[in-house]
Amino acid sequence: MDWITALILIFALLSVLFVIGVPVAFSFFFVNLLFAFFFWGDAGFSQTILSIYRSISLFSLVPVPLFILMGEIIFLYEIAPNMMDTMDKWFGRVPGRLSLMAVAGGVLFSTLSGSSMASTAMLGQTLLPEMEKKGYKAQMTLGPIMGSGCLAGMMPLSSLAIITATLAQVSVGDFLVSIIGPGLLMAVIYALYIIVRAKLQPHLAPVYAVESVSWGERIRLALKYVAPMGLIIVSVIGLITSGVATPTEAAAVGALVCCVLAFIYKGFRFDIFKKAVVQSLKVTVMIFVILSGATGFSEILAYTGATQHIVNLVTNLHMSPLGILIMMQIILLVLGTFLESLAIMMITIPIYMPIATSLGFDPYWFLAVFLINMELATISPPYGLVLFTMKGVAPHHTMTDVFRASVPFNLLDVLALVLIMVFPGIVLFLPHLFAT
Repeated sequence: MDWITALILIFALLSVLFVIGVPVAFSFFFVNLLFAFFFWGDAGFSQTILSIYRSISLFSLVPVPLFILMGEIIFLYEIAPNMMDTMDKWFGRVPGRLSLMAVAGGVLFSTLSGSSMASTAMLGQTLLPEMEKKGYKAQMTLGPIMGSGCLAGMMPLSSLAIITATLAQVSVGDFLVSIIGPGLLMAVIYALYIIVRAKLQPHLAPVYAVESVSWGERIRLALKYVAPMGLIIVSVIGLITSGVATPTEAAAVGALVCCVLAFIYKGFRFDIFKKAVVQSLKVTVMIFVILSGATGFSEILAYTGATQHIVNLVTNLHMSPLGILIMMQIILLVLGTFLESLAIMMITIPIYMPIATSLGFDPYWFLAVFLINMELATISPPYGLVLFTMKGVAPHHTMTDVFRASVPFNLLDVLALVLIMVFPGIVLFLPHLFAT
């Protein structure tokens, strides 16, 4: 069978499985087993088992369950709402005050949750009732919450970033450092948009009386609730960037600090701790199953020769490397409108990374651009997962409201994407700084 026929059959079968509702991981496993048997006979099953073992026995994946556990402890021990309440007391009478709190909360909690959906749900449950009580309209409530929730994938401790680095076979620690710049850039763009729009259309985010809080009270609350969270962030990111610890060791330290702080705040609650561990195990198993399917899929594509032929085809196009990069991003944007982020990653990374390498792109810069596209996919109508998370948090809003509110933040993400493509230093500055 020639590579074009094999590629068409593989993607056609995957598309059918997606359409009929088969979970992403099981869809890939079915395709892997079927084509492994077709290409290698009975030996294909042994090859699949070895592929599964290789995909999840990587030392670089050990931080994943620890990072997930950190997020579960923060949310289940209800530390996050206290942090939001403290930040509320620090904001003055700025335009779009509560929407800006969503951005600040998105940056802070992204380093602790690593999940766009979890961050969106937490921000929505915490901020949405107060926003609507103060007269904020959907464009300044749903949009900022969804956009800020997506920052979880663009900051260190992001599970999606770890999966991306693992699939692309690059250093997890270096990639976590490299996405700090893009994540902060997106937060700044969101904040500027909110301030400008609140100024131009004040009816969307009405100004309201703010309770006066003394500086002493602000500092006391910041030291009690925000500073300890800063300790967690510093203990993880600082250890990685300084070279004192590997991402795995830093994740272990972070999980330990999270547990200690949670026990200090609420005491040792076995029921909560057990729930956090069980939830972490469930998410970890899901991620590892997906990674197993992705690795086998990559091997099937490589065996058919599709990967190498596509690389040769693309590199022989009469286009500049930047033109090819733009074309690749447009394909991702289209895929993001009807496929889940993980499915897109599993399909495209095995093909995209060899192309990026052959074109001479820095892998961390390329993957940062790729990751922004994946976060963009989560708030892209009609199937972005964050859109459905937001609808679950705000059932009184229609999906049309959610879709409409997401559009400006889709455009802002595209702006961030363009800036990073034009100015690679946004991604590469910190990795180069800590490497020297």
